[in-house]
Amino acid sequence: MKATGVIRRIDELGRIVIPKEIRKNLRIKEGENLEIFVDKNEQIILKKYSLMKNLDSFVENLADSLNSLLKKNILITDGDIILAASGNLKKEYEKQTISSYLERALKIRENIVETHKKEINFIEDKKENCTYTIQSIIVGGDAYGLVIAFSNTDNISNEDGKIIKLATTFLSKYLEQ
Repeated sequence: MKATGVIRRIDELGRIVIPKEIRKNLRIKEGENLEIFVDKNEQIILKKYSLMKNLDSFVENLADSLNSLLKKNILITDGDIILAASGNLKKEYEKQTISSYLERALKIRENIVETHKKEINFIEDKKENCTYTIQSIIVGGDAYGLVIAFSNTDNISNEDGKIIKLATTFLSKYLEQ
C-alpha cells in the first residue's frame, strides 16, 4: 500500500476528512458512497462503491444484445469507467475512464439524443464525430451510470433512443431489487 503521509484526527462524531488530493486522484466526488470494511490484518479499508460493478457479465450481455439489435456501438458505464462496450470500437473503450463530459451528463441526469453528427469525447483522449444517444441509469433517485449508443456512419433514430431508454429503465429496475 502506498503511504501518503497524511494524518487525520477523528472528530467527536466519528468522522474523518479524506484529503482533497486523494479524493481527486481516486475520483471520489461529494455524495458518493464508500464501502468500509476491515481486512484480515485489522486494517480499515475504504473503497469506492459501485452498484454497477457487480454486474459485469450482465452488462456485457446487455451491450452485445443492444449492439446486435441496433447495429450501433454501445457503451454502459458506472460513475467512473466504461463497464461494457460492444461494436467495432469495443477494444478502444472497454474499461476506460469516462470523460468529464459524461461525468457532467451523469451528474445532471441528462438524457440526450443527437441526430446530427457532433464531436464528442466518451473518454478524454478520443474524439468521435458521430450521432449518439446518452441515457442515465437512475436508482432510488440517484444516477449510477449511463447507456450510450453511437454511430460514426448511421444516424441515431428516435427509435434507437427509445430502445436505449428501455434498457436504462430495465437496468434501473433490476438494480432496485
